[in-house]
Amino acid sequence: MNLTTDKIRNITVMGHGGVGKTAFVEAALYNAGVIDRMGRSNEGNTVTDFDAEEIRRGVSVSTSVAWCEWKKHKINFIDTPGDFDFLGEQLLGMYAGDTALIVMSAKDGLSVGAEKAVRNAAGVNIPVSFFINRMDEPNANFEKTLGDLRDVYGQRVLPLALPILEGEKMTGLVDVMGGKAYAFSGKRGEMKAIDLPSDLEALVEEYGEQIKEQIAENDEHLMEKYFEGEAFTPDEESEGMRKAITAGSIMPVLVGSAQENLGISFALDLVTRYMPTPVDGHPVTAVKEDGEKILLHSESEGPLAAFIFKTFVDPFVGRISLFRVFSGTFKDEGTIYNVNQEKEERLIGLNFQNGKKQQPTEVVVAGDIGAIAKLSETKTLDTLTTKAEPLRIEGPEMPVPCLTLAIAPVNKGEEEKIMQGLVRLQDEDVTFTIVNDAETRQFRLSGLGEVQLDVISARLKSKFGVEAVLSEPRIAYRETIRKKVKVQGRHKKQTGGHGQYGDVWIVFEPGTEEGLEFAEEVFGGSVPKNYFPAVEKGLQEAIVEGVLAGYPIVNLKATLVDGSYHDVDSNELSFKLAARLAYRAGLPQADPVLLEPIDKLYVHIPDDFLGDIMGDLNKRRGRIHGINADSIPGFQVVEAEAPRAEIAKYATDLKSMTQGRGWFTVEFVRYEQVPQNIADRIIAAAQSEE
Repeated sequence: MNLTTDKIRNITVMGHGGVGKTAFVEAALYNAGVIDRMGRSNEGNTVTDFDAEEIRRGVSVSTSVAWCEWKKHKINFIDTPGDFDFLGEQLLGMYAGDTALIVMSAKDGLSVGAEKAVRNAAGVNIPVSFFINRMDEPNANFEKTLGDLRDVYGQRVLPLALPILEGEKMTGLVDVMGGKAYAFSGKRGEMKAIDLPSDLEALVEEYGEQIKEQIAENDEHLMEKYFEGEAFTPDEESEGMRKAITAGSIMPVLVGSAQENLGISFALDLVTRYMPTPVDGHPVTAVKEDGEKILLHSESEGPLAAFIFKTFVDPFVGRISLFRVFSGTFKDEGTIYNVNQEKEERLIGLNFQNGKKQQPTEVVVAGDIGAIAKLSETKTLDTLTTKAEPLRIEGPEMPVPCLTLAIAPVNKGEEEKIMQGLVRLQDEDVTFTIVNDAETRQFRLSGLGEVQLDVISARLKSKFGVEAVLSEPRIAYRETIRKKVKVQGRHKKQTGGHGQYGDVWIVFEPGTEEGLEFAEEVFGGSVPKNYFPAVEKGLQEAIVEGVLAGYPIVNLKATLVDGSYHDVDSNELSFKLAARLAYRAGLPQADPVLLEPIDKLYVHIPDDFLGDIMGDLNKRRGRIHGINADSIPGFQVVEAEAPRAEIAKYATDLKSMTQGRGWFTVEFVRYEQVPQNIADRIIAAAQSEE
C-alpha cells in the first residue's frame, strides 16, 4: 500500500469501562480481514488486550495500537482503558490520535467515562465523535442516549446513522447524509440497500439539513451554495464534514453493536470519508535547538519529529516503543537521535504494531503510528529526531499521583528486587512514582488509584517473580517542645587506665529552624572549644528519635551554657554521650508534643456533590478555605487543608462519593500539633510496637 498522510486516520477509542471499546476495534479488524475470528475481552483473546493482566482481568489496563486497511485508507486504532485510574494511558492515547471515538452503551446513556473522555479530549484539543454501542441488547435506547448527549453538548451532536429497529432488534441503519437505508446481510458487516422506512423519513431530512448547515458554517464557498439551494458535491461534503468535525461544530454520532458486528463497516466507511486527517488533526508544540517553539501539523516535508506515547515490554521481543510521527518521514536508516536523553539509538527495524504482532516496514510517513523494538535509552514522552535538526515535542501534562500506599515483599529480603522491578515498570507507566522513605522505612508507591497500584503489584509478580503486599503507609509524624528547660548531662566512667568524663549544661527551647539550631554561651573555658562539635554531634544523633513516640524532633534550639571537663579522662566521645544524656533528661520536661503533616487539597467536583464533600472533609478534620467555580462548567473547586492521616484513602473515597466524577490534587504545606486525644492513641501504638 503506497501510503500518504491524507489517507491515514488515527482514532483514539475511549469511554467508560465495559462499554465495548476493545470489541469495536476487534470487529473493525475482523471486517477488514486482519483477523479470522473476533475475540472477546472476557475470554482474553482480543488483539489489543494482550497484556497478562488484561487477560486475567478481562478489561483493558494499557493503551495499545491496532490498524487495518479500509477503502484505500489506513486506520490506526488507539485502544485506551476505561478505568479512571489509567488517565495517563488515555491522555497519551489521545495525544497520538486525531479524533476521539467515544463508545457508549445504548442501555446506560451518558456515562461518567464518556463525560470525562469528552472533557479530556478538549484538554488535548482533539475532536470528538460517538459510537452508540450494544444496540443488540434488551432495553437499548438509541433515542434516549442521543437525547442525553444533545442535552449536555447541544445541537452540534448530530447522528450520521440512525438504527432501523424491528421490535427491539436492530436490523439495519440509515445513512443520514445519503438519505439511504441498509439492512445487515453478512458475517463481515455487509449491508444491502432497502427502502427508507417511512417513520424515519422526517428525522433523516431534519438531521441531514442540520448537518449541511453546520458544514456550510465552516466554509464560505459552501455557505454561498447552501443559501442558494445548491447541492454539495461528494468531495465538498467530505471536506466540509472534516472541517466541521475538526472545528468541533459537529460531534458525529454512529450506531451499532460491536459484539454482534452490526454497523461497524458503515462506521469505518464514515471514518475514512469524514474524520480528520493527521494534517487536519491537532497540532503539537515542538521546541527547536535554539529554544524557539513551533507548531507541527504532521507535515511530510519538515524535519523528523516522532513522539513516544507508549512503551511496553514483550516477553519475547523486549521493550517496544510506540510512536506517532508529527513531522517528516521516519526511515529505517540505522540510527536515530533521542533529543530528551541527548543520545543516539541504534534502530533494529521499524514496524507497524497490531496488538503484540509486528509487521516490518521501511518507512513511517508523517501522521502515521509505528513501533521500534529494543531502544535502550528511550522512554515514554521522549522525541526521536535527527541530530542535525533536532526537535523536541512537548507532551501532554500528565496527571499527578494522589494515592500513596506502602509496598513490601511477602518474602523478607526481596526489597531490592521490588525496587528494581518497579523502576523497570515505570518504563511502561509514567504516572506512578516510587520512593524509598528512610524515615518511615517503607517503599511508598504513589499513583492515581487502587486499581492502578494493584495492577502494578500484580505485574511485579508476573514479570519479576516478586510477590508484594500493599498497605496504608505510616505517617511521618514529628515531635517538638513548647517550654524552655535547663538540664545537666554528665557522663562518667572509670575503668582501669583512662576513664571517660564529660559534663554539660544545656538549655533546650523551641527553635525557629526546621531541625536543630545549636549555640554555645560557655564562659571561662568550663568546656573547651574543641569539644563543642562533639556536643552538637551528640544532639544531632539524638533528635532522630523523639521522647514521645520515637519520631524525629524539629524546631529545637539547644544552647551549651556550662559544664566541666577532666584533663585526662575527657574526650570527644564522652562529651557526645553527655549531650545525649542531657537531651534524654531535658526533653520530657520541656512539654513535648506530637506534630502531623497537613496537606492542601484542591477537590474538583460537580455542583451536586458540594454539600457531601464539605461534610466529609469536616469529618476528616479538614478546614475549607474556599469554594471557586472550576474552569469546567457545572464544577466547583473546593480548596481545603486536612491532616495526611485522614486522607490516606481519599482518592478511592472521592470516586465513590462522586460516582467517579470528582478528582483532586494534593501537596504538603506544613506540620501542626496533633489533638491530644489522637496523639495519645499514636503514642500508645508506637510504645506497643516497640
